[in-house]
Amino acid sequence: MKEIIQNSLDKSMSYPDYISLVKDLVENNSTTGNEKTESLVEYTALNNRRMKRWGKTLKIDQEAKAQLEKFNKNVTWLVLTESWCGDAAHVMPVMEKLADLNSKINFKVVLRDENEALMDMFLTHGGKAIPKLIMIDNKSGEVLNAYGPRPSEATQLVNDYKAKHGQLSPEFKEDLQRWYNKDKGQTAVKDLVAMLNA
Repeated sequence: MKEIIQNSLDKSMSYPDYISLVKDLVENNSTTGNEKTESLVEYTALNNRRMKRWGKTLKIDQEAKAQLEKFNKNVTWLVLTESWCGDAAHVMPVMEKLADLNSKINFKVVLRDENEALMDMFLTHGGKAIPKLIMIDNKSGEVLNAYGPRPSEATQLVNDYKAKHGQLSPEFKEDLQRWYNKDKGQTAVKDLVAMLNA
């Protein structure tokens, strides 16, 4: 396990590098991942706009900042993602803002389809759901925790809908986007701060 994690860390990128990669993909009408469909290219362009917006508008309250300052362990947040992933576009800017507030948190990004062995160790109900954040102790290399693919409230909404309807409809996916816009990243903030202090 440690070897697989180290291999992924060795080819990881910083969040600014990831943002730059997504911007280049948009300019070239492309996307990350093994599939290069027109709809995934469109999602990449949409997510580029979303990440920019959240990067500018996301607010972290004083209580969360105080909790973050207390965290005193050197860790890496290694996140599996792809540029077309709608949940990632909403959640990753939150991760980045929080990591920026504590120098002991190193935030790194890898692409899911290029890191299958790592993804296979962190499946959600047997699926390769992203984004998936893996919190690694820099000293021991141990995995301390994992988070994702969605904030806790959004996860509950998805699970309830799936239990009732079997699968997610396009209408539900639109409702989920509205939930993200209304929530303004605050559930993810609470979840991630709680994970640090678990």
